[in-house]
Amino acid sequence: MNDNNIIKFRKRKLQKQPRTVTPGMKKALIWLAITAALVTVWSYYQFIATPRPM
Repeated sequence: MNDNNIIKFRKRKLQKQPRTVTPGMKKALIWLAITAALVTVWSYYQFIATPRPM
């Protein structure tokens, strides 16, 4: 039996769209990173670092 003349219906595979970062999101991520770094430095000196004698 020859299958050359049979039409096979298949679902199309969806192509994933590349993720894009909007300028607003990029700016928000930068500010979040700066704030997290400042909070980390502050908490280090506030709670972990030993105080220097004056």
